[in-house]
Amino acid sequence: MNLGIVAAFAYGILAIVGGVIGYIQARSRVSLLSGSISGLLLILAAYFQLQGQTWGAILAVLVTAVLVVFFAFRLAKTRNFMPAGLMAILGMLALAVMVNQFVALR
Repeated sequence: MNLGIVAAFAYGILAIVGGVIGYIQARSRVSLLSGSISGLLLILAAYFQLQGQTWGAILAVLVTAVLVVFFAFRLAKTRNFMPAGLMAILGMLALAVMVNQFVALR
């Protein structure tokens, strides 16, 4: 198991937990749904990478990139570091690890 798979799995778990917290604190069904879907996609991408499917890495990079852009715009709009800033920074770190591992595998 390489570091890119771990990053995809960890960011997926973080997205799900963030969606649940958003639902609990603000009763935001959108947070729950989007966090769950994006988190599950990242966990599935990590699973398929473990199975040797290279498209799993591509899926993980795409989902993470979309989340980073979303949270960057959210941070710019709200100017609140929590949760948008934290998720954007952690997403950029996860994306850097994923891309590095993907390039190393090619």
